Amino acid sequence: MSVNPVRRNILLLACCQALFMTSTSAIIASAPIIGGILLTTDKVLVTLPIALQFVAMALTTIPASLYMERVGRRIGFITGAGIAVVGAAVGVHAIMTGSFVLFCVATALIGSFNGFCHFFRFAAADTATVEFRSKAISYVLAGSVLAAFFGPTLARNTVDVLPVGFAGIFAALIIVYLAVAFVVSFVDIPKPARRSQRKRGRPLIEIVRQPKFLIAVCAATFGYLVMSFLMTVTPIAMGVCGFTFSDSSYVIQAHVVGMYLPAFITGHLIGWFGVNNILVAGAVLCLASIVISLSGIEFLNFLAAMVLVGVGWNFLFTGGTALVTETYTPEEKAKVQGFNDFVIWGTISVGVVTAGMVQQMIGWVAVNLVMAPLVVIVLVVTVWLRFSTRVADKKATA
Repeated sequence: MSVNPVRRNILLLACCQALFMTSTSAIIASAPIIGGILLTTDKVLVTLPIALQFVAMALTTIPASLYMERVGRRIGFITGAGIAVVGAAVGVHAIMTGSFVLFCVATALIGSFNGFCHFFRFAAADTATVEFRSKAISYVLAGSVLAAFFGPTLARNTVDVLPVGFAGIFAALIIVYLAVAFVVSFVDIPKPARRSQRKRGRPLIEIVRQPKFLIAVCAATFGYLVMSFLMTVTPIAMGVCGFTFSDSSYVIQAHVVGMYLPAFITGHLIGWFGVNNILVAGAVLCLASIVISLSGIEFLNFLAAMVLVGVGWNFLFTGGTALVTETYTPEEKAKVQGFNDFVIWGTISVGVVTAGMVQQMIGWVAVNLVMAPLVVIVLVVTVWLRFSTRVADKKATA
């Protein structure tokens, strides 16, 4: 019995997503300790390796998208995995020799790999029918559920494998990145036709001016920024409130599950209720998370707020990705997808770099108050899209 090629591609891409996010969670769990305790005593530089990873990811998105347009998704993803193997090897050497500079180079190289990997969801959308597209995106993101458990487990079990602590984690990541290259080699996505490469379509500025594109990017970017900002500062805030590291790690793990577990049904929800309603629901959940955070500093406040913002992010990011695929033609997809992800990850880079500093400067309550207007903006524009679409549909049927 033959397997549907589209579903086969989605399964393979979901496996790659799981491996990619496993490496990401392992690095997030270990890099601040490696960079801030083992390799430098300058606390100002503690977040530099992670910051460089996000900056490199943002800068890679557009070149990676254009490169994959020329050589195809499979070769593009394998190239990204090759860069990550080099980065992990440099990371091992940096830790073994005590070089902070080389460690920053390693995280930047791995960040470039991440810039490729965020196109797994678009690769699934490319091969799916219009009706199945939102489900394809959602299923690929669902692969990240495994990373919530595998990433920290990988870090714990390999931290002391080599003579120098933490070097074993990056040695293990070499195997993870080789596994990505192996799995993605079985993905069957046709290389873009030559005529599609010659025909560039509309200018990018014309595409990004579309209200639907602006709303899609707004929902995905602001939703991601609010989620990442609150996720980054929550452990700090819980520590200030007297909670243990174990308490905060449980909250963050529940948050990650909240981010990715709904992906198994988000695509179906978009099919049943429409992408506009899912975007509205995502904004409402993020707003509810902020309200709960502002209502108290008990453990259940932190836990409920983080789970809700995780689910809200899932709705906004999946819905935004599905919506942006409706704004371009096949020959325009490379530049539009690249620009879309550049805006998202560029914004997130700023958030990750500044989150800890902002928390220290203004406190937990003020952080939530700062994030609230962003959620309100998303809610307003998604509600506007919902009603403007209804008006357009009524005029079309009149």
